[in-house]
Amino acid sequence: MKPFAEKLYKSKAWQSCREAYSKSVGGLCEECLEKGIYEPGVIVHHKVKLTPDNIDNPEITLNWNNLQLLCRDCHAKMHGKRKRYKVDEMGRVTMRE
Repeated sequence: MKPFAEKLYKSKAWQSCREAYSKSVGGLCEECLEKGIYEPGVIVHHKVKLTPDNIDNPEITLNWNNLQLLCRDCHAKMHGKRKRYKVDEMGRVTMRE
């Protein structure tokens, strides 16, 4: 969590919003569900990236139209990150290059 967003993410308003939104979409990752995959969602993602300029705007921070429930892998992809490891067909864990 970025320092400027700490107050939001610890607020009762965000915690209530996050919980209600997650329940409203059935608790499943919305990206995976579009592909027919049933994966639990664990992170409520803001589609419009939070910045110091918009962090106090509830139309950005608490608006359900700006939220998406994602699994950890899909959330990492949204932020351009990828796993540092992979598991091959034999179940061996190796580091990515």
